[in-house]
Amino acid sequence: MTSFLEFEKPIAELEARIVELRETADSHDGALDIEAEVAKLQSKSDRLLRETYAKLTPWQKTQVARHPERPHLKDYVAGFVDDFMPLAGDRAFADDRAIIGGLGRIAGRRVMVIGHEKGDDTASRIRHNFGMAKPEGYRKGIRLMQLAERFGLPVVTLVDTAGAFPGVQAEERGQAEAIARSTEQCLALTVPIIAAIVGEGGSGGAVALAAANRVLMFEHAIYSVISPEGASSILWRGPEKAADAAEAMKVTAQDLEKLGVIDRIVPEPVGGAQRDRAAAIAALGDAIAEELAALADKEPKALLDQRRKKFLAIG
Repeated sequence: MTSFLEFEKPIAELEARIVELRETADSHDGALDIEAEVAKLQSKSDRLLRETYAKLTPWQKTQVARHPERPHLKDYVAGFVDDFMPLAGDRAFADDRAIIGGLGRIAGRRVMVIGHEKGDDTASRIRHNFGMAKPEGYRKGIRLMQLAERFGLPVVTLVDTAGAFPGVQAEERGQAEAIARSTEQCLALTVPIIAAIVGEGGSGGAVALAAANRVLMFEHAIYSVISPEGASSILWRGPEKAADAAEAMKVTAQDLEKLGVIDRIVPEPVGGAQRDRAAAIAALGDAIAEELAALADKEPKALLDQRRKKFLAIG
């Protein structure tokens, strides 16, 4: 890892000390015996990491969910989607790169994969608009869901967005209508749909791809109707109370599972998905494969009824 969060500073200091010791030993051609000291520091760092991540506050989980080094859609696709064939465009206005979708296989099953892509450096973040989709992105999602239904393919969505793009042009092109129709399409599918909240699940921009038969969520992801900063600005006239807002809104996977908003928590490596991306990707791939197998034999009416009852029961 190259980026540490504010609450990870004590861990960062220990890891920096370990690196410093190793560099000192290398500069002396291995003449210094530092292994005992390194082992001691590493043990202390590992223990502190476990203790810290075992008691994260909702605001700290928000920071983890936004960590720039967490895996993104393209990483998950590369990790557990075989033979991925991207499909672009909404056939009406443009191709929105904030939402990527295409055909592929998960654990040997043919699926349609749709999800938000934030990008992982400045250029790609701008290209993907930081994962904030415009109306054409949701209309692309609708088109791909309809295509999946036509060929009897399950739909898998990966959600990671601060919310739909709030710009004037997006509003002019019908942002609210596109989000509503995407949500409606999810609920109307006669094929299984599985959604996974892998980072931020923000507002209608997330729900538009997450009205699924099974909603999975990473251990340190967040899912809410508005960002903590946005809620703080509305309730307290400023972003300073974001931590209080995060606590009150029950944005964490643990709270949302208790409330029945999500169905399953996918564990992350100690220290978050950003510390062991391969392990996190594998864990999510295995969880999705299990859910696909469980829904494979469900009749269309059973899928529709289950989805309807699930969302009517919330709250």
